Amino acid sequence: MSFRRIIFWSHLGVGVTAGLIIVLLSITGVLLTYERQILGMSEARLSPAAMSGDQMTADELALMAGEMAGQARLSLVYHRDPARPVELNAGRGRTTLINPYSGETIESAAGPTRDFFRAVTSLHRYLAMSGESRATGKAITGAANLAFLFILISGFYLWWPRAWRWSFVKLNLFFRDNLPSAKARDYNWHHVFGIWALVPLLAVVISGVVISYPWAASLVERAYGDGPAALAGPAVSGDADAAGQAMPETVANLQGMLDAARAVDANWRTIAIALPATPQTPLVELTIDTGNGAQYDRKRLLTFDHRDGSLLTDVMTAQTQTPARRARIYLRFLHTGEVYGWWGQTLAGLGSLAALFLAWTGLALAWRRLVLPAWRRRSQ
Repeated sequence: MSFRRIIFWSHLGVGVTAGLIIVLLSITGVLLTYERQILGMSEARLSPAAMSGDQMTADELALMAGEMAGQARLSLVYHRDPARPVELNAGRGRTTLINPYSGETIESAAGPTRDFFRAVTSLHRYLAMSGESRATGKAITGAANLAFLFILISGFYLWWPRAWRWSFVKLNLFFRDNLPSAKARDYNWHHVFGIWALVPLLAVVISGVVISYPWAASLVERAYGDGPAALAGPAVSGDADAAGQAMPETVANLQGMLDAARAVDANWRTIAIALPATPQTPLVELTIDTGNGAQYDRKRLLTFDHRDGSLLTDVMTAQTQTPARRARIYLRFLHTGEVYGWWGQTLAGLGSLAALFLAWTGLALAWRRLVLPAWRRRSQ
């Protein structure tokens, strides 16, 4: 048996084995394409009547936040859209919406939408399994994703023509009409979707492997190293480091820091204030995001002296992380395409849609090649 035949039968066998899971991953991947934007659009907005008067200061909201959430690590997130409530984050998945004009809490309007995407995500990651079974579901989806990587690489090898004649290449590069049979149509679609979606699918699948397997994540860390990234910008002074030992009775107000952060970058979309745990906390950090929340290179970290409100450091958030950590974060959001904004999400979504057609046409071709002939022989 030739090497090409070995690759073909391996491609076919792996595809049949993992095909249905790949179909499921593709469907859920398409549904999750614009999750971030849909959740943002479905979230509650303040009515004009609710926006009357002056906004409460960040300090007043911080005081309320401490009373509502207790000792949890808290942050206030301000949106550029004045109709968006301020978000009080108290840990993973614990978000409260606050009307900054009245201080009243607002019920999230995105609850049903968020529940839908949470269910789709659970299906995508764990086959909707819960409890101890989640590990099994994750193992299955991870293995299917790894199998899909082999399918893509072997499929490209099989697609590659032995002789580069345009008359041959165009048959597998463009959709054809007036094909004589469903088998010919599936063959054509399988090759066309495969070659045009190869690059975005490789990005989605390889990043998925890194997310799924610790050994793959370790390879990334070894490739980039794990030395600490140098912190750009002015160093925090020794006086600021020791501020917790000699804090004055009064501290700078958070509202002044928020106003300063707004002036730093006119293109800000959100500003998050990490609320100091105590008045003696020497530093206050604010994160400015000019992207969609997943673009790490569009976030900057401002560090203020809690005593006098002076700006100590202004660095891009990515500069505070090791190269390996930056690579891991990049791959995490490369998987969804969010690292490149809406057009990256669109490419990832179209890649998932193409994967659905690839899996379906591949299974159909395998059915006609393996199952139907056996039935015909049995009937004879």
